[in-house]
Amino acid sequence: MPSYRTIISALSVGQILVWAIMYYGFSSFVLPMQRDMGWSQPDIMGAFTLGLMVWGLATYAVGAAIDRGRGRAVLSGGALLGAVGCVLWSQAHSLPLLYAAWALLGLAMAMTLYEPAFMEITKRFPDRYRQGITTITLVGGFASTLSFPAVAWLQARLGWRPALLVMALALLLVAPLHAWVLRGAWKRPLIPGEAPVEVAQDQATLRQAMQGRTFWLLTATFTLYTFALSTVWAHLMPAFESRGLSQTEAVAVMVWFGPAQVAGRFAFLWLGRGLNHRVLGLVVLALFPLALVIFAVGQQALVLVLFAVLFGVANGLITIVRSNIVPDFYGREHVGRISGAMSGIALCTRAAAPFLTAWVLLDLGGYSGLIWLLVGMAAVSLLLFALARPPQQGESR
Repeated sequence: MPSYRTIISALSVGQILVWAIMYYGFSSFVLPMQRDMGWSQPDIMGAFTLGLMVWGLATYAVGAAIDRGRGRAVLSGGALLGAVGCVLWSQAHSLPLLYAAWALLGLAMAMTLYEPAFMEITKRFPDRYRQGITTITLVGGFASTLSFPAVAWLQARLGWRPALLVMALALLLVAPLHAWVLRGAWKRPLIPGEAPVEVAQDQATLRQAMQGRTFWLLTATFTLYTFALSTVWAHLMPAFESRGLSQTEAVAVMVWFGPAQVAGRFAFLWLGRGLNHRVLGLVVLALFPLALVIFAVGQQALVLVLFAVLFGVANGLITIVRSNIVPDFYGREHVGRISGAMSGIALCTRAAAPFLTAWVLLDLGGYSGLIWLLVGMAAVSLLLFALARPPQQGESR
């Protein structure tokens, strides 16, 4: 079996490519598809929404497969499926074919983006998975930085359809990388002298987890956070425009998201590795409503840069919190199923958020009211997380 460093390095490379291609790449194709095919923006966005919904619905099955020791097949098969989806997308001359492509890509995202890799290294390296997760998220944070200029370059030289074929080829290279680096089965180590409560936690099932309030508090926390986050991403440019910012000024603010996200993860990697993940979660979930308050009251570009930095740091670190809190609270034995159930609900919410909030926006009469609504949701998310405590021996998980 390859070494820890080799596996983490290979998965990091894989993550930056699958995120850049399958998640961040979509927005760069909206305008070319509109110009060539005459489709409306809602019709095109519906394909991406379908992909996000499939992603959410498939997360439990993906987690269960990884719990059964099939992580290698999941991650390599997901990259192959993503390549097929990109090829099908490149040949889409009708909306049904576009939607079929994005149904495949949604399943591919569920099989490759972050969580499956986190679950697999949690299984393989019970003593070092936290550092591995942080390293992978640190590298993956550069995916958006890679995606937008790379896709623009490909489209300018080849056109949008051939650009998708090049992206499919890149995913075809990720598939054997995953298959090679994840060869060899993982085994749960027997720890001499392990305390009975720790063994029980390592063997906590999804059913046991769902019987306790902690599971539902955490699920509600991440669902509200994801809903608010998805709304911000979907409505960011119109919200900036409503403040009177030009496109150039808005972009000057938005460029801070990526560096702040990476900087937050980098600082945690070197300075915060000993920090309890529950404490980290409280800090991160407090930063999110603070950032939104600044967004709600800020008018000048320099003030909004502060929003972008805090927002980016929170968004970068929440991935680390979410991926570590389940094994911290419930152990590693069924981490795939438990994480998959939590993530599935949140991801389905992310798919619906932009459309639901678009209707809410009509009643609120503008973006100021919507942003304050998101501040309230973020504050409730923080409160719910504060109420979530690690399950104790003898209580339902």
